[in-house]
Amino acid sequence: MSDLVRALPHPADFPAPPSDGDRARWAEADAGARPARLGRLRERMAAAGVDAYFGVRPEHMRYLTGFALDDNEDRVAGNSGRFLVSADQVVVLADSRYRLQAEAQAPGARIEATTYDLAAIWPQLVESLGARRVAVESAHVSHQLWGQLEVATPGVELLDAAGWVEADRAVKEPAEIERIKAACAVADRALAAIVRRIKPGQTERELALLLEWEMRTGGADALAFGIACLAGPNAALPHGSPSGREVLLGQVLLFDFGAMVDGYRSDMTRTLFVGGPAERDLEIYETVAGAQVAAMDLLEAGLRRGGGAASGKAVDAAARGVIEAAGHGEHFGHGTGHGIGLATHELPSLSRAAPDDPLPSPTVFSVEPGIYLDGEMGVRIEDLVLFDRGQRNLLRLTGFPREALVVGV
Repeated sequence: MSDLVRALPHPADFPAPPSDGDRARWAEADAGARPARLGRLRERMAAAGVDAYFGVRPEHMRYLTGFALDDNEDRVAGNSGRFLVSADQVVVLADSRYRLQAEAQAPGARIEATTYDLAAIWPQLVESLGARRVAVESAHVSHQLWGQLEVATPGVELLDAAGWVEADRAVKEPAEIERIKAACAVADRALAAIVRRIKPGQTERELALLLEWEMRTGGADALAFGIACLAGPNAALPHGSPSGREVLLGQVLLFDFGAMVDGYRSDMTRTLFVGGPAERDLEIYETVAGAQVAAMDLLEAGLRRGGGAASGKAVDAAARGVIEAAGHGEHFGHGTGHGIGLATHELPSLSRAAPDDPLPSPTVFSVEPGIYLDGEMGVRIEDLVLFDRGQRNLLRLTGFPREALVVGV
């Protein structure tokens, strides 16, 4: 048992937090990439015969204009941050609370004052762009708002543009990959900083707070999402929230968490054994680990052939097959993975519902099979990987060990 304890990683095993110079370089890279990003969107607009694109997602706003709202700020920002792209203009909406920020962060855009009544200014906006056909991020615009815009400009046709920018963002630029790597390292260090401090009797909430503190003081600008710290039977909740449940000897302890660095996110799940694993629990862990290996092997096999032709559906099937063969098919309900970047969940998808098309490249996604026994326990192992067909490279970005580890002794 002492050997297992000594095998626990240390924070110093992982890269240091990003420097101010790193952040300045990333900002310069984004500014340099933005014209090409807009150019790809305009090509799609021209092919679809539309005059303007109306965007509402905060990730798209940052990706295309540079204007960035903090996580959840969009809930109180009203119409600020929404934007329009035409063949020769970018318009960013900002009320008095965000005007100076928008002017500083989106210097190439026209900043237009807005209120909570978008329909009132919509006619002037589309007229200023000479737009008669406007592509709209329909998956993120309410039916009510769509109707209001149609009524405000009966001569303007609104068209569905769901997925346009999402597909572009799935292919990652070098500076984007660097930030995801940095976010992974922040998360790696944070978990390594607390594993020796985990003791029976602590609550899920206490451990989640420790982990959050280490991330926020160790280079994260924010959490990528709310931390899941789940002990024993609570670990059977794939997206559960920390509670007052105490950690007990003989239980599994599942952490699902991520850091945000300069807008980009990480996502990692580790299932630890408190005091030592029960035989059944260790068998389930090994099955989940084998499922992740099967998914990675399929990806690597495609790269070795030079085609890298695996689809998200095929990768999911490879992982799912291992779990089904072990008799736990009904205990793995979610997908095997998802893309990540400016959003925690984005394209590409690795699931039963994913398309048969080859995965985009270069891209970053999670590989996270799991087995969950209701009311008893759950195991998930999640790593982020870089898939680069051009370089024939499959790189695990998550550095924290994926082997079974014992804590709390």
